[in-house]
Amino acid sequence: MKIRALAGLVALALPLAAPSMAWAQDKVLRAVMHADVRVIDPVWTTQTIANIHGALVYDTLFGNDADLKPQPQMVGKYEISPDRLNYTFTLRDGLKFHDGSPVTTKDVIASLKRWGAKDGVGQRLMSYVTEMKAVDDKTFTMTLKAPYGMVLESLGKSGSSIAAIMREKEALTDPQTQVKEAIGSGPYMFAKDQWVPGSKAVYLKNKDYQPRTEPPSSFAGAKIPGVDRIELVWISDGQTAMSALVNGEIDFYENPATDFLPLLEKARGVKLLKTGKIDSTQGMIRLNHLHPPFNNVKARQAMYHLINQEDYLRAIVGDPKYYRVCHGMLTCGGPYQNDGGSAFFKDYNPKKALQLLKEAGYKGEPITVLSTTDHNTITPATQVLIQAMREAGINVDAQAMDWGTVVTRRAKKEPPAQGGWNIFVTTTGGVGSSNPVLHTWIGAACEKGLFGWPCDAEIEKLRNAFGMASTEDERKKIAKELQTRAMEQVVYIPFGQWDTPLAFRADRIDGVVPNTGLAVLWGITKK
Repeated sequence: MKIRALAGLVALALPLAAPSMAWAQDKVLRAVMHADVRVIDPVWTTQTIANIHGALVYDTLFGNDADLKPQPQMVGKYEISPDRLNYTFTLRDGLKFHDGSPVTTKDVIASLKRWGAKDGVGQRLMSYVTEMKAVDDKTFTMTLKAPYGMVLESLGKSGSSIAAIMREKEALTDPQTQVKEAIGSGPYMFAKDQWVPGSKAVYLKNKDYQPRTEPPSSFAGAKIPGVDRIELVWISDGQTAMSALVNGEIDFYENPATDFLPLLEKARGVKLLKTGKIDSTQGMIRLNHLHPPFNNVKARQAMYHLINQEDYLRAIVGDPKYYRVCHGMLTCGGPYQNDGGSAFFKDYNPKKALQLLKEAGYKGEPITVLSTTDHNTITPATQVLIQAMREAGINVDAQAMDWGTVVTRRAKKEPPAQGGWNIFVTTTGGVGSSNPVLHTWIGAACEKGLFGWPCDAEIEKLRNAFGMASTEDERKKIAKELQTRAMEQVVYIPFGQWDTPLAFRADRIDGVVPNTGLAVLWGITKK
């Protein structure tokens, strides 16, 4: 622990070094997030930190509020035809990119096409869109082939990946290729020249930004750039980050470990804030459906016998008041919670898991697990999984790497022996996971889907049906059928859900906007 703490203090010394005279008098918000900013394209990756970055730099047409209802953001007014096939959107006045150029419908249409080619929610929306057409620089139309009921919710989603509006020149970049510049029209500008991966990412106030007049509510309402400068400081050691908050060296700590919460509750000037009405995080184990052994559904189902959710939740969170055992893929506590497929979790039996793997054709080949070393929730969860696999007698090839490397490697479709993988552990937001359409990880769109590439036409059919349903009872029925099918096909293995409150210096900052999904840093002002 002494070595670990010393390493953390060394890491802390660099990002929190005395600011230069150029911004010494500026109002600076220093925040420690759950991960380091390594990717600046929120569409290219589902990585949460990349989308927190994206939400600062880019704006969206709509924003879903605290009640999960879509509200206009960049859009000033809109109309929907009676048959729900034609949408007309008009941008509000005063929208400008950080380079001073106006936001036009050409930028918007190109951005939606790029997002719609990469993001699972966007792909589903675009499968119904027959045409997007600019009427003029501020108005465009969207024509659907069927009355899909999740258009606005999709455009306003507050989880990865957001429907970020970029300049047309960046939006024309192949969605499989990262954009090189982060120039949006959002409340903050990315200071790329001050970006030091592994240390900090810097954002400067967009003085030309014109917030909406409605009160902030999750991802909706006024996005007020309340400070001159935001520094996302990377401190990998949780104890060091906690000490930095208590000592006033940082202002905001997004994801403190639960072990530290009792100390933070008692710390003078520090406040804890729940992020929303639904648990903020769901944990999941993703299996690669492309390669043996998990290209066999029986091998995937065998892995359920390795999962005792309490083991994961105790390792990650510890305190039962902050976590919940949830055997479903749709967020427990959300509107579509159900017990479909939960029977798979009834028998924790590692030896049975190995037996079923062998029956599915497993012959003791190494199973490659991407084992992240620097994530405060994913790292311990991965270790619990590896321990259970080894207890079962499975040949585990645990490859240690930082989370940024996992994010890059998980996109590889090559076999594990050629740089690919079999398993990685990750998390997803509780709000997005509460809705079958916005929950991208429950999808099974084959090569067009997310890493792991589940492939099942029935799952996709049910997600489409949910989006087309006209009554709430019909949606709930479809949600249960969908979850049952997704559990049978093992699109992923859930290991419970939890909520970690934000921690911040209430004696130094005001205006923190709670948002389950992506941490919101606009609206914050310094006292």
